[in-house]
Amino acid sequence: MTQHEMVAVEELVREIARALVDEPEAVEVQTVARDESTILKLRVAPGDVGKVIGKQGRTARSVRTILSAVSMKLHHRYTLDILEEDEEA
Repeated sequence: MTQHEMVAVEELVREIARALVDEPEAVEVQTVARDESTILKLRVAPGDVGKVIGKQGRTARSVRTILSAVSMKLHHRYTLDILEEDEEA
C-alpha cells in the first residue's frame, strides 16, 4: 500500500461526496491508517448528511461498494464512516 494509492482513494471519496452535496466546500475526508485497513472518515455540512447517506442508506452503500472494489484491486481494506455533526473525527 503506497502513500500515493491512499491519497488517490481519499480523493475519490472526496470527489464523490462533493458531487452529492449542496455545500461541496464543507466536505472533509480524514484517513486513519491501520496495519491491514484504512478508515475514511467523511464529514459534510449538517444539512448534507442525508444526501450522502441517501434513502434507506442506498447512496452510502453504493460508495462503500466502490470502496470494496478498490480494496480488492489494491489488496488493502478500506472502510467508510460518515460522521454526524456531533461526532468527533
